[in-house]
This record gives sequence, C-alpha cells and structure tokens, in this order.
Amino acid sequence: MLLQILTLLGALGMFLYGMNMMSSGLQKIAGGRMRAILGSMTSNRFSSVLTGLGITSIIQSSSATTVMVVGFVNAGLLALNQAIGVIMGANIGTTVTAWLISLLGFKADISIFAVPLMAVGFLMSISKLEKRRNISEFVIGFSLLFLGLSLMKNSVPDLQQTPEVLSFIKTWSGFGFWSVLIFLVFGTVLTLVLQSSSATMALTLIMLNLGWIPFDMAAAMVLGENVGTTITANIAAAVANTNAKRAALAHTLFNLFGVVWALILFKPFTALIGIIIEAMGYPNPNAMAYNGGEALAAEYSTATLYGLSMLHTLFNTFNTCILIWFVPQIAKIVTLAIKSKGDKEEDVVHLKFIDAGPMGTAELAIEQAKNETIHFAKILRNELGYIKSAIHAKTEADFEFYRGKLVKYEEISDRIEYEIASFLNSLPQDSISEKTRAQSKALFKIIGEMESLGDSGEAVSRILSRRNEHGKRFTDKNVESIGVMLQLLDNAYSIMIANLEKGFDGRTDVQLAIEAEVELNDMRNRLREEEVRNIDEGNESYTSSVYYIDLISEIERMGDYIINISQAL
Repeated sequence: MLLQILTLLGALGMFLYGMNMMSSGLQKIAGGRMRAILGSMTSNRFSSVLTGLGITSIIQSSSATTVMVVGFVNAGLLALNQAIGVIMGANIGTTVTAWLISLLGFKADISIFAVPLMAVGFLMSISKLEKRRNISEFVIGFSLLFLGLSLMKNSVPDLQQTPEVLSFIKTWSGFGFWSVLIFLVFGTVLTLVLQSSSATMALTLIMLNLGWIPFDMAAAMVLGENVGTTITANIAAAVANTNAKRAALAHTLFNLFGVVWALILFKPFTALIGIIIEAMGYPNPNAMAYNGGEALAAEYSTATLYGLSMLHTLFNTFNTCILIWFVPQIAKIVTLAIKSKGDKEEDVVHLKFIDAGPMGTAELAIEQAKNETIHFAKILRNELGYIKSAIHAKTEADFEFYRGKLVKYEEISDRIEYEIASFLNSLPQDSISEKTRAQSKALFKIIGEMESLGDSGEAVSRILSRRNEHGKRFTDKNVESIGVMLQLLDNAYSIMIANLEKGFDGRTDVQLAIEAEVELNDMRNRLREEEVRNIDEGNESYTSSVYYIDLISEIERMGDYIINISQAL
C-alpha cells in the first residue's frame, strides 16, 4: 500500500514536470511572438480575452499566463483593464487541458506512444538548430505528461480490495449541499498544494473515471480548483507594484464571482451539462447511480469525463460572458481595494518593473528587465541637473546639498545594477532561447556602463570638493563651457534612452549616438587646448585650470559610457 502511494506521488510529479517542460518548450518556441502580441495589445476588451485564450491554449498553463500578465502590468506593458481581459481569456484557455486529458488520456492509451516520442525528442535535442531543440523539449514534456497520467491511473488504490477508502469518501458525499462545499474546499486546497489546476483536474478526472466520487462532487472540486489557481498570481504580485497587485486581485474576484453563481445555480447548471452530454449521444452523467467504487462502463466513463470537461469550459465561458461587460467596474473595485502608495524621490532606489520576478515565464521576463534598464537610464539622467546645480552653488551649504545628491545617486546606481543583475541571473538559462540569452548578456553590459555613469557623477562631486578645499573658483567662461558640455551630454542621454526604448530589434540609431559622442570629444579637446593655452599665457590659475580640465574630461568620459550602451544594443 505504501509503495502504491509513493508510486502515485511519483506519477503526479512526472505529470507536473512534463507539463512544466511542455509549457517551457512552447514558451521558447513562441516567446517572441507572445511578447509582440502583448506589446501591441489594444484597449479592446474582446481582443484581450482572445489573446489570453490563445496564449493559454498554446502554452497549456493558465498560471503561467496570469503570472506573465502580472509581470507585464508590473512592467507597464499592459494597462489594468487589458490585463483583466487577458486573465478572463486565460481561464477559458486552461480548459483545453481537461479536454486533452479526456480525449487522449482516457480514450486511448497514449502512453504506448510516449516512450517512442521521447526517443524522437532526444534525437531533436542534439540538433544544432535551436528551434528543433525547443520542439524536442515540448515533445518530451508532452510524453512525460501522459506517461505520468497513465501511471497515476494505474497506481491509485483498487477500491474493491481496499473498501475503507470508499467508505471514507462516502462520509464526505452524504451531506447534501454541504458535501458540495466540502469537495469545493478539497479542490481548492489540493490546487494550492500542487500549484497547478491542471494537475488537480487530472486527479479529479481519474477519481471520477474510477468511480471514487459521483459527478456532482467532481463538479464541486472543479469549482474549488478555479479558486485555488488564483494563488499563483497573488504570490507573483506579492512584491510587485500596485497595478500588478490589482491585476492579481481581479483574477481572484473573477473566479470567486463565478463560484458564487455556480453554487447558487448548482443543480440547474449540472442539469444543463447533462442535457448537453445527452445531446452528444452519451448517457446523462447526473442520472448515473454512484456504483460503489467499481470502474464505470465505457460509455458511462466517457459521459462523465466529457461532462466534467464541458462543465469546466462552460463555467469559465459563462463567467467571462457575464463579467466582460463589467471590466471597468472590476478595475475600479480593485483600485479602491488596493490604494496607490504614491511616488517619492527616495523610492528611486527601488526597482519599478521587475519586483514580480520571472516566476513561470522565464522567456518573457526579459521585457521586464529591459523596462527596468530604461527606468535606470532615466534615473541617472537626473544627475546632470545636480551636477549643474553643484557647479552654480553660491554657498557651501548649497554645494554640500547637491554633492550629497550626487553621492546618493552613485549608491542608487550600485543598488539598481545589483538588483537587475540578480534578476537576470535568476532566469534559468535552460528555459530561455538563445536570442533571449544574447539579449540578457547585452543587458549585463548595459547596466555595467550605467553603474559607471553613476560613479562619474560622484567623481564630479569629488573634483568640485577638492576645488573648494583649495578656495578656487571657475571663471564665468569656464562655467559657460561646462554648461555647453553638459548640454551635449544631455543630448547623448536622449539618444541613448531612445535607443533603449527601441530595444534589440535593429531599429536603434547607433550612428546618431556616435555623432553625439564625437561632438563631445571634439568639444572636450577644443576646451582643453584653449585652457592649456591660457595657462601658458599666464591668464588662468594653474590649480583652477587643473580642476576645470579634470571636470570636462569626466563629462566626456560619461559620453563614452553612453555610446557603449547604444553599441551594446
């Protein structure tokens, strides 16, 4: 008995691992396309639903889709209203898994083909072409999924030999509507534990197929699974920004609303399922007597499996059809429930886009890192204003204030570089495509150059501090020339940020960035030569000139870091 239970747990693990592997392979194959689809989403709620339905049907994981949506809301790629529509579609898309299991996992022993398919997958995995290796991951995951399902079916306890299991279930099934609530809670808890509504659905189908539970109790478990699956998105949003938390809460409200109306109309709803299954030419699953745990006859087995899959699909479809008209109202409710914290300057040290983490969507998480890098660049640009203010400071107190700001920004740049690098390091390399891996390496280079920009701001503050310690001041002409250099640097920043926003798709204007860098170099050289000539002629203080030349050299060095970023793209 113990070995049988351990085998069942191992089979469940194989099922979950296969599903994750299949989903990962599909994400690599279609990751770029999915990013493009979500990136070009319109505000049309119907297209949002279709997008969620399509993506979840492809990657076979509503949890992955909802976590992805939370991440994209966090990254500013999706508005809250769009995200709610995508989540609704994801709930319909996840019902494809139940039909896949019902049609293939029980009606045919697909495990017979699973091992040969794994051989095909292995041969594809040693290909030099990345696309074939990604397809091999999908094929092997698909094989493991149905092999695990077959093992689960074969390793559940035989109820004729162990009737005590049956009597235990009977105690749950004899309380009328309370039994419905008991099985609803059971489905919820099981999904929370397994972190996969698809795995819980598979177990429910097995228990129903073997006669462990009657159809109405299985229906209650399905309702519970829809509540339990919302926990994944809420975990992802726990450390995310306000809008991401709201998207996760909208997912929870959507499913809870559905469960409430389904419980109120439980008898009519299950009766409707029975009518549909009868129209398909099968017995009514509601009219079937609970057979005491013996395996159901073939036609009754088909009726119950199709009935449960139909209930799962109609539940989410009806729920979407009802709530799609109330997306703005749902957005208002979650906005009222989760208040915005507001933005403070001190908050710039915190990440803005990638707090939700790459959980479940490694191939898509690169978008969050890109957006965080753009945010990083915009933060660093604020240094220019503090440099200008420090140069023009009239009193020691004013200078110390702006010097402190530059030192603070150097610390901020260190912190943000570390956080983005940690995020990129957390992406499992075997779960992302070679293209995404290359983009990840480029981002490491870019954030390193940005951290150097932060160091340069602090270096400027040190040059100015040493100048003040020696009681020196820049001439009006020096200050004017530094202003010109800072204006050129600001132009270089504009080009760099524009290139970052264009991304890695070949639309970056590197030539424009090079021209801005050449202009900075030429200006630095001209100003330095002019200052050296003034020193030779005795028109300038040597010490003041040294600090002036050091300062314009540091500004030019910042231009070097900026051009390196555009070239890394």
